[in-house]
Amino acid sequence: MASEKVETVVAGNYLEMEREDADSKSAKSKLSQFLWHGGSVYDAWFSCASNQALTHKLMQVAQVLLTLPYSFSQLGMLSGILFQLFYGLMGSWTAYLISVLYVEYRTRKEREKVDFRNHVIQWFEVLDGLLGKHWRNIGLFFNCTFLLFGSVIQLIACASNIYYINDNLDKRTWTYIFGACCATTVFIPSFHNYRIWSFLGLIMTTYTAWYLTIASFLHGQVEGVKHSGPTKLVLYFTGATNILYTFGGHAVTVEIMHAMWKPQKFKMIYLLATLYVLTLTLPSASAVYWAFGDMLLTHSNALSLFPRTGFRDTAIILMLIHQFITFGFACTPLYFVWEKFIGVHETKSLFKRALARLPVVIPIWFLAIIFPFFGPINSTVGSLLVSFTVYIIPAMAHMVTFASAPARENAVERPPSFLGGWVGLYSMNVFVVVWVLVVGFGLGGWASMLNFIQQVNTFGLFAKCYQCPPHKA
Repeated sequence: MASEKVETVVAGNYLEMEREDADSKSAKSKLSQFLWHGGSVYDAWFSCASNQALTHKLMQVAQVLLTLPYSFSQLGMLSGILFQLFYGLMGSWTAYLISVLYVEYRTRKEREKVDFRNHVIQWFEVLDGLLGKHWRNIGLFFNCTFLLFGSVIQLIACASNIYYINDNLDKRTWTYIFGACCATTVFIPSFHNYRIWSFLGLIMTTYTAWYLTIASFLHGQVEGVKHSGPTKLVLYFTGATNILYTFGGHAVTVEIMHAMWKPQKFKMIYLLATLYVLTLTLPSASAVYWAFGDMLLTHSNALSLFPRTGFRDTAIILMLIHQFITFGFACTPLYFVWEKFIGVHETKSLFKRALARLPVVIPIWFLAIIFPFFGPINSTVGSLLVSFTVYIIPAMAHMVTFASAPARENAVERPPSFLGGWVGLYSMNVFVVVWVLVVGFGLGGWASMLNFIQQVNTFGLFAKCYQCPPHKA
C-alpha cells in the first residue's frame, strides 16, 4: 500500500501537465509537442544514449567516440574491451542509485505539498534534502566543475573536427567561432525541449561509429602497423580513466528524470542506453585500433587518420551538430544553477532567462582556448571530477541515506532481490567507492595529470593548433 501511495504522489504533477497538454487541439501545438515537449521514457532513453555516447558523455558519444581508439592504443585491445564492459556496468549501477535518491527526495517533498511545476530539481538539491548542506556543497562543486569542463571539451572537439574539413583557419580560431554558436543554447529552456535533438543526436553518433568501423576495415592495416600497448603505466591508467569518463555521462541524470512525465520509469533506462552505446563503441574503437595501431598515440582524434571522403566529411559534420547538442546537455544544468543563484529560475520570460545565462558561456569559451588538449583533458576530467561526481558521491550518499533501519523500512525503492537485499546493495556500493577511489581517482589521476602536464610543456597554453599536421599550401 505504501509503495502505491508513493507512486501516486511522485507522478502527480506530471499527470496534471499531461492533461493540460492534451487539451490543446491545434496542429501547431501538436507539432510543437512532437518536436519540442518531450518527457516520455523514450525521450529519456534518447537523451541518455545520445549524451552518454557522445561523452564521455557528457557528457558524450561524440567526442569520446573519437578518442576511444586513442585509449585503446594506450591500453591494448583486451584491456580496452574489458574496461568498456566493466565501466559500462558500473556507470549503469550508479545511475540507478541517483535515480533512487531522486525518487526518494521528490516523494518526501511532495508529501510536504512542495510544487515543482516551475522548478527543476537538481542533484545538489537532492543531496541537500536527504543529507544536508555539506553534502549539497560537495555535490554542487563536483557536478558544476565537471559540467563546466564537459562543455569545454565540446568546444575543443568542435574545433578539432571542423579543422579536418577546412584547415584554412587554425583550431583556436574555430574555437572562437563555435563558442559563439554554442552560446545560442541559452535559448533552450530545459531538457523537455531536447526531444528532436536527442533523437537526431543518436542517429548521428550511430552513423559515425559505423563509419569508423567500416572505413577501418576497408582501409586495412597501415604498413608496418604495431600494437604495442600497454607499454607504460602512465598511458595505461590514462586510457582507463578516459573510459571511466565515457560511461560517466550521468551527471545530468536528475535533470533528465525531472523532465520525464513519469520519472519512476527511469530505473533501467541508463542500462539499456549503455548496452546500445556498447554496440557503437566496441566495434569502432577495436576496428580503428586494429587498422592504425600505435599511430593513435599521437592522434587523439581518430578522424584525423582517415583520408578525406564524402563519408568522412559527413561524419565530421554530424559530430559537429551532435557536439552542439551535447554542449547544451552539459550547460543546461549550469544555466539552472546560475538562474537559481541570481533569482530568475522561475520566471516565465524566456528572453530574460537567456540573457541571465550568457555569463555562464564566457568562462567555458575561455578555458577551451587555454587548454585545447582533446584526448588528455578527457582523462584528466574523468579522474579528478567524474570519479567523484557520478561514482563515489552517489554510492556514498545512497549508503548514508539508508543507514538507519527506519530509512530502509520506509524506502520508496527497495533493493533488487537478485542482489541479496540491503547487504548485497551495500557491498556493491563499497566496491564502487573503493575501486574508483584507488584506480580511478588515485592511479588515474596520477597518470592523467602527468600526461596533461606533458601536453602543456610540449604545446604550451593557448596552443594555436594542437596536434595539427603540417599545413598544405
